[in-house]
Amino acid sequence: MNALMEENTYDVVVVGGGAAGLSAALVLGRSRRRTLVVDAGEPRNAPSAHMQGYLSRDGMSPAEFLAAGRRELLAYGVEVRAGEVTAAVPDGGGFALTLADGTGLTARRLVVATGLVDELPEIEGLAGRWGRDVLHCPYCHGWEVRDRRFGVVAHPAMPAHQALVVSQWSPDVTLFLNGAEPAGQDARLLAAAGVRTVRGTVEAITVEDDRLTGVRLADGRTVGCEVLFAAGTRLLPRDGVLRQLGAELYETPFGSFVKTDETGRTSVPGVWAAGNVTGPNEQVVNAAATGYRAGVTINGELLMSDLAARADGLGD
Repeated sequence: MNALMEENTYDVVVVGGGAAGLSAALVLGRSRRRTLVVDAGEPRNAPSAHMQGYLSRDGMSPAEFLAAGRRELLAYGVEVRAGEVTAAVPDGGGFALTLADGTGLTARRLVVATGLVDELPEIEGLAGRWGRDVLHCPYCHGWEVRDRRFGVVAHPAMPAHQALVVSQWSPDVTLFLNGAEPAGQDARLLAAAGVRTVRGTVEAITVEDDRLTGVRLADGRTVGCEVLFAAGTRLLPRDGVLRQLGAELYETPFGSFVKTDETGRTSVPGVWAAGNVTGPNEQVVNAAATGYRAGVTINGELLMSDLAARADGLGD
């Protein structure tokens, strides 16, 4: 093997440098595995000023969290490269990868932790407030906006769910149906929670002095609120590598996601997935845990495989 090939040969390549990918890389580095993280630098929570619910890191900014994680990896010899994996194919029991700049890599195992993209509702002004006073997760942001006037844009697949959940953080919740129509038990639960419902198509949000003030409907009405919760109409996992490799997917009300076992193992031998590329509900602390489990499992598999090969070489 020439020097260049050896330089670009790894035990494990981790595709994605968010909480899940960095956590997997940390475990692997501490296990003395030659590990590379390839990071496109597009974390889902980049618009947020802070993250919550991560014990000992509550309130830390997402950028600071990732920077601290990268610093920790250096102590264990883990490499981090800015870039994007554009191609991945099985190769001699491992994988051959190509980066966007043309660099070729080989790895014995892969961890795909590339996250997802929220496809936001087409509401004028909403995208510009995303992560500020337009939010999607009350567990991430509910405490900070508690007791304010909440609005919720109904998701077509689960029109009542988010409004019911956020009523835990405020007694003043308005659900903008936006074409949806809760019925049966959903309607009774909304009434029990004291959630008001407003029919009509949501057209825009209104802002004054850099603060959300309300929601404008297509019929010209404006309904006041200080915080708006809006789930993505679709959640788009960055799963191009997994699809290239033929990983099995499963359907959810929010889109297709890669199917994994409890360790993150996909249907493709040698490939694990971790974090939000596997589903929509992995907060930062959960994503980190999935990366940890994947790293431990991969190291154990590599160890036993190498020992078995060594034992076979010894003969009887």
